[in-house]
Amino acid sequence: MMRDEGWKKTIGNLHRSAAAFIKWVMLGSAVGSIVGVMGVLFHFSVEWATEMRQQHSWLLFLLPLGGVAIALLYRQTGMEKDMGTNTILEAVRGEHPLRLRTAPLIFVSTVITHLFGGSSGREGAALQIGGSMGARLADWINLDQKEHQMMIMCGMSSCFAALFGTPLTATIFAIEVISVGEMYYAALLPCITGALIGYGLAAVFHIPPTAFAISGVPHLGLASVGQVILLSILCALLSIIFCWAMHAASKAYAKVFPNRLLRAACGGLIVVAMSLLIGTSDFNGAGMQVIQRAMQGEADWYAFWFKLLLTALTLGAGFKGGEIVPTFFVGATFGCVVGPLLGMDPSFAAAVGLVALFCGVINCPVASFTLSVELFGGEGVIFFGIASVIGYMLSGYSGLYHGQKIIYSKLEPQMIDVHCD
Repeated sequence: MMRDEGWKKTIGNLHRSAAAFIKWVMLGSAVGSIVGVMGVLFHFSVEWATEMRQQHSWLLFLLPLGGVAIALLYRQTGMEKDMGTNTILEAVRGEHPLRLRTAPLIFVSTVITHLFGGSSGREGAALQIGGSMGARLADWINLDQKEHQMMIMCGMSSCFAALFGTPLTATIFAIEVISVGEMYYAALLPCITGALIGYGLAAVFHIPPTAFAISGVPHLGLASVGQVILLSILCALLSIIFCWAMHAASKAYAKVFPNRLLRAACGGLIVVAMSLLIGTSDFNGAGMQVIQRAMQGEADWYAFWFKLLLTALTLGAGFKGGEIVPTFFVGATFGCVVGPLLGMDPSFAAAVGLVALFCGVINCPVASFTLSVELFGGEGVIFFGIASVIGYMLSGYSGLYHGQKIIYSKLEPQMIDVHCD
């Protein structure tokens, strides 16, 4: 009798698992298809804006007007107090509702920022576009609160993968970044389904995945491990400075320019003035070409400081986009410059710097490790694992997103449940 009941329970569990599998593959596919198309369109729009700015350098002088336009867009749509990616993270935990208007607003605002030369990335926009669209789809098909949260993460993964061509990282990042130390494993299936479809759609439109060829990867040994540890420690400290600069700039702007329109205009003027003083356009936009040069072992000693400064000045003033690609820039150029002082190959050091700093600012060691594999291939994975661990542990409780929660201590197996500094 007990054996029969055991079989019935097993069969019932299999039935529920099969039903859930079919359901989430279908929902993940739907989200991936819709959000993936939007991600592809967003990619081409940002690329167009970048090409236009590079062809017409005078567009930089319109950055203050672009900032005012963004501020007006958010004011007129009732989204003036929108917290960007923080809103998405809180929505996954059920703390904040999402509006569909978030997607077109961040789409247009990020394109404006890149068109006129603000120093910004695009992943923040990807998370907001995907998350808000996933939430709206969940509303339309009347899913419950828990399923609603999974749809948001699925949307985040789909758009991230379509933009960066890193489906595994997109999957892990979406479920790891919400609450550090607590991963939403139930969302793995919809997230990877959506990410693969977003990635596939990007491939259909001939959008190459983000990847870098690096050289000088050393053999595993005491000296090479020591070098990676030292560089990773420095990157962890730099990640604290990076996060502090992003938050401090935003607070300083708000204090000096309480009016958001004036803040955007003055912030744009400051970025224009700084760009003219520096005398190069390398720090405007995302700066992917500088990251590529760093991976080839070439970087100016001052590059990481100027990128950090201009990104803080741009995003703090109210321009849109994201901090992750600027993090890639800062980490890669810092590693390329400092690594040789530690006896490392500059190309390899740039890759280590990118991974360690990325992990330090987002507090996601697993996603950082998978990112290293998708960006650089399988060679040297142990070194990137070391960089991820050190970047995570020694960055303290700082982070790019105040909406991110640290559930478990980084130093001991203890629940602390605090927001990032």
